[in-house]
Amino acid sequence: IFGIPFDFTAKPVVAPPQPPRETVVVKAVRPERDALEIRFPRVVGYRVDLPEEQLAADFNDDSVLELTPDLVGPSINQNSGIIGESVNMTLEHLEKERPSTVLFNLTKHLLYTKFRDPGSEPELHLFGQLKRITKQWIDTCLVCKGGTYPAQLMYQQLANMACERIAAGITRHFLGERPIKAILDPYNPVGSTSYVRFNTSRPDRWETRADRSHVNWVVLDSDWEAEFCRVAESHPQVRAYVKNHNLGLEVPYRFGSEMRKYLPDFIVLVDDGKPPRADGTPDLLHLVVEIKGYRREDAKEKKSTMETYWVPGVNHLGKHGRWAFAELTEIYQIEADFAAKVEAAFDSLISDTLKGSQ
Repeated sequence: IFGIPFDFTAKPVVAPPQPPRETVVVKAVRPERDALEIRFPRVVGYRVDLPEEQLAADFNDDSVLELTPDLVGPSINQNSGIIGESVNMTLEHLEKERPSTVLFNLTKHLLYTKFRDPGSEPELHLFGQLKRITKQWIDTCLVCKGGTYPAQLMYQQLANMACERIAAGITRHFLGERPIKAILDPYNPVGSTSYVRFNTSRPDRWETRADRSHVNWVVLDSDWEAEFCRVAESHPQVRAYVKNHNLGLEVPYRFGSEMRKYLPDFIVLVDDGKPPRADGTPDLLHLVVEIKGYRREDAKEKKSTMETYWVPGVNHLGKHGRWAFAELTEIYQIEADFAAKVEAAFDSLISDTLKGSQ
C-alpha cells in the first residue's frame, strides 16, 4: 500500500507566460532576386532498357551490403524460464545452408523482381548470366558481421536490398551505352524556388545573401549546413543555391521492399566554364549536394539512386540543364570537398571538349 501525502496548505505555483517565439516568413524574394531562380524536374520513376545478349556489372563501395544485428535483428537471444537453465538461441544453423542454395534463390529473386515486366513471364534465358553476376556480388560485396550469415539473404527484405544493389551495378555498367530515362510527374513536371513560401519559428536559420539565393532564409538542421551556406556564398564559382526545405525536390528510390522518397539537402548552380547556350543564357551546372554524417545502409541506396538513375535520367532528357551529385561527409573538409567537386566538373568539361574536337 502506497500513501501519497497531500499538503492542502501549499500555494499554487503560477508559471509565468513565455514570450512568443519569433516567426519569420521564408519566401522567394520577388522580383528583386528572380535572376537567382532555380528550376528542377519532378521525377517519379525511371525507365531502364538493358541488353539481353551479354550482361555485366560494375560494383563500387555503395554496392557493399553489411549484414549486422542492427540491420537484420538480434543474432543471439537468451531464453530463460523462472526455474531451470537458460538457453542461448543463435543463428548458427544458417551456417549449414549450402552456398549454392543461397545463390540460386537470390538469382531467382533478382530475375523475377528486376528482369520481368508486369504481367509478363520472366526472362529465363538470362538466369545463367544473372547467376554469374550474383555470385560476383556475393563474393566481393557481401559482408557478414555480428553472427550473421549469407543464408539470411533468403529473407525477402534482405533479398530485395541485395537485388537493388546488383541491379544498380548492372545498370551502372551500361550507362554510356543504354541511357536511363527519367519519368516526370505528368501533372507537375517542373518545380521552382519561386513557389517557396512558409512560416517558421525555428531559431536555427541562415539569412542568405541577396546575390546568392532566391530564397531569403535557410532553415538549418545542423551546424554542418550552416558551414555549407558559408562556403557556398563565398565560393567564386557559385551563382545561386537553395535549401531543399518545402521546395519539392524528391528522389524516388527503393529500400528493401519499400518505396521511399529521398530529399537531398541543397541545389547549387555552379559556373564550371561551360559556354553560354545558343540563346545567350548561361549554361550552369546544377549540383545536388547532400550533407551526410553517419552513413547507414539507406544512405548507400540514396547515393546509388542519384548517381545511377536520377542524374543520368535527368541529363538524358536534355530539357532541364546539366546535373551532378555530391555527398559531403566531413564538416571540416566541406570547403575543400566542394572546391574539388567544382574543379572535377571543370576538368570533365575540358576533357569532353578536347575529345569532341578530335
